[in-house]
Amino acid sequence: MSAPATPNSEKLYARAREVMPGGNTRTTVYRKPHQIYAWRGDGCRITDVDCHVRIDALGNFTSLIHGYGNRQILEAATRQLEAGTCFGMPTESEIRLSEILCDRLPSVEQLRYTNSGTEAVMNAIKAARAYTGRPKIAKCEGAYHGTYDPAETSQDASPATWGDIDRPGSVPTAKGTPQGVLDDVVVIPFNNTPVAEAILRASGNSLAAVLVDVMPNRAGLVPAKPEYLAMLRRVTRELGALLILDEVITFRLGYNGAQGRFDIDPDFTTLGKIIGGGFAIGAIGGRAEVMSVFDPSKGPPAVPHGGTFSANPMSMSAGIAALEELTPAAFQKLEALGDRFDQGIRACFARHRIKGQVTGLGSLRRVHLTDAPLSDYRSTFAADGAARVSALAKALFDEGVIIAGNGLMAFSTAMEDADIDEIVRAFDRALLPFS
Repeated sequence: MSAPATPNSEKLYARAREVMPGGNTRTTVYRKPHQIYAWRGDGCRITDVDCHVRIDALGNFTSLIHGYGNRQILEAATRQLEAGTCFGMPTESEIRLSEILCDRLPSVEQLRYTNSGTEAVMNAIKAARAYTGRPKIAKCEGAYHGTYDPAETSQDASPATWGDIDRPGSVPTAKGTPQGVLDDVVVIPFNNTPVAEAILRASGNSLAAVLVDVMPNRAGLVPAKPEYLAMLRRVTRELGALLILDEVITFRLGYNGAQGRFDIDPDFTTLGKIIGGGFAIGAIGGRAEVMSVFDPSKGPPAVPHGGTFSANPMSMSAGIAALEELTPAAFQKLEALGDRFDQGIRACFARHRIKGQVTGLGSLRRVHLTDAPLSDYRSTFAADGAARVSALAKALFDEGVIIAGNGLMAFSTAMEDADIDEIVRAFDRALLPFS
């Protein structure tokens, strides 16, 4: 299928180039020869400014778990909009959202809010350093945790820069990252239990925290091995370091998040995306003891934290509505949708005689054009053929389905079986050139 005509988007992009670098303000949505501009969303579909309709199988990079136009979220946001969008005062809504999250996450006794997952991770790192009095953090090679300098270290490492597997290098993502930042980041391989443990133990008393995502997208969307997670929890306790679990994306894996699904007990949990009901949000939660570094009630806190729009009532109210809609039954539906897609795309691969596979769990899936075993960032990097997956994503866009350029997909409660079947049929057409 040839790309549909998009003259209105082309005109908008020409205007954008005059006032934004490259005409873009989100690298993740940049497209050539020009960006495609959204007009409105309904359910699981987006209509662009040229009236082309596509199924959104990405949900604004996993944040829209209820799709567009969910009635309960709209009503909650409208009531709050009429009452006031933000105040230089707290509101009851931040208490209610916190109560819901604390109830669902046994490891979380208290929370503070930010405006993005990046900010949540940033404050978790600062809090861990303040609590332990130590400088270094450890993170998994290839894992994405936002754009804070330490957190983004080695998320895009390559064979030319990543070093030996038993001592991965701390590789900057942004040019100009200070060497001092890199020196305080310990990089460990994902899912390699003995090597990761040896690296952590070598850091000894300088380690403040280990930052981990149990199913990191950029490392292949491969689930962590139980023994790997058990090692991280055991070793951090033995070393006196903290364990930070990044659930900005994986909180959508179940009613009790990824930590409930994987049976892991972190010290800090970072959240974002789906807890805001489509509005900007982030959160850091944990035991009252470690969260006390933010407490201003007894004088200046160890970690001062504010933010003009932190805990703004629009995000709080929409988030409450979104979570109230995320019942156990809703998660069962999402799980079934993911499994239905998995079965359908595997049949497509077989029909076209294409070597491919799907990784992920629940409503999070990632398509790979390889049948090589995937366990971590390096195995995914070596096997994946990123250019081919990117070409597939572009072909799917022309076929009426939106996925990420690396093959990531996120299903929503706005979808039904028929929508999944339509997505699979689009894959069937888009895969023809790859046969």
